[in-house]
Amino acid sequence: MLADHDARHSYAETNGTFGANFSLFDDTRLTSILKRGGSNDSTKIKELLRALEDMRNLYNISVTKECHRSEYCTGEFRDVLLAYNRIHGYVSLLICLFGSLANAFNVVVLTRRDLATAPINRLLKWLAVADVFVMLEYVPFTVYRYMLLPRQEERPYAWAVYMLFHMHFTQLLHTASILLTLSLAIWRYIAIKYPSHGPSLCTDRRCSIAILISFLLPPILCIPSYFVFTIHNDVSIDKSATKVASKVYYVDSNYDGVLYQLNFWVHAVFIKLLPCVILTIISAWLIRVLYRANSRKRMLKGYNACPAPTVVNGNGNVFTRKPTKRSKAEKRTDRTTKMLVAVLLLFLLTEFPQGILGLMSGVLGRCFFKRCYDLFGELMDALALLNGAINFILYCSMSRQFRTTFGQIIRNRCTSAPRAGSHTELQTTYV
Repeated sequence: MLADHDARHSYAETNGTFGANFSLFDDTRLTSILKRGGSNDSTKIKELLRALEDMRNLYNISVTKECHRSEYCTGEFRDVLLAYNRIHGYVSLLICLFGSLANAFNVVVLTRRDLATAPINRLLKWLAVADVFVMLEYVPFTVYRYMLLPRQEERPYAWAVYMLFHMHFTQLLHTASILLTLSLAIWRYIAIKYPSHGPSLCTDRRCSIAILISFLLPPILCIPSYFVFTIHNDVSIDKSATKVASKVYYVDSNYDGVLYQLNFWVHAVFIKLLPCVILTIISAWLIRVLYRANSRKRMLKGYNACPAPTVVNGNGNVFTRKPTKRSKAEKRTDRTTKMLVAVLLLFLLTEFPQGILGLMSGVLGRCFFKRCYDLFGELMDALALLNGAINFILYCSMSRQFRTTFGQIIRNRCTSAPRAGSHTELQTTYV
């Protein structure tokens, strides 16, 4: 997630010809710079670059960026994505501000005594913690990358260091979110598939182990990216009249070697696609369970619409047999399952495209990554941030206990003193 979208200028590859009889050394300015003595090599290099830039403009030499002629991701759809990328900074900033506040509310509500004991709520709480840190870190990145950096020509070394930190930090926490979501799905599957063994399998200790693994495993899975993505430097020519040459720093990867391919396969297959496949199977099974529950509910309604059957006991007394109704526990279980299915489906909508793009980047190579993965990067970031921000709305709309607890917290904050007669305790064990 949140790959390096910092564009760099490359002047090494050119498209065009100087002419049959032209030579670089026919220009007296170049030869004088090369023959000049002195110990300040950096000044000489800057003057040489200015002279080459002037020659490029004089002889109308066009610069072709790497993979510029590739046919990957072309057409009108590319223009639409480029148009969105221009406003991505403002969109993501709004999502992060709302999502940070929403996830803070999630943490506050899910740490209340009535909810904190349920294992599923503990997983949801740490999922909110991971999301809120991702969004808080993304705010300064958005402000500088999309609002301040385009106005300046410099790409300082400090910016490259921050970009490297941003890439690894967001990738680690987002991977932790993926593992926590996978733990949620597996937890719910066990609770519904094996209700008699659920209390013995889904214990607090195992929940703590699942949370711990979700945060300890990402640094191990992301080891290849630590070595693939490093800080590089290049020289940029100022487009103003002065044509000042300056060194720019950027984060890029080494596209040669086994480590680069390994990083893409680990990221695309083990971090993205494999969890998505497992979540798809579990989500389909949960949806099937909900469909059966709804069918049973409709059958009960139809049964209630018929006249109630009468039964005569041995003493000749006549009484009416009441139709069986679904218990509150069953209704609560269905509500919890619906909420988790909504969380899983929203997660799959975000992560599956990233996994497919990452896999294709590993198979098709560098040009596909440069032309397509970078193109979709901002949109994928926005979807991932939205996925973390909208959970609060899902919890409020689909969980009565969450709404009740959140309302109590707001009322307690807004009133000067708590009401003496409020001793209501909620007994439900799930969100």
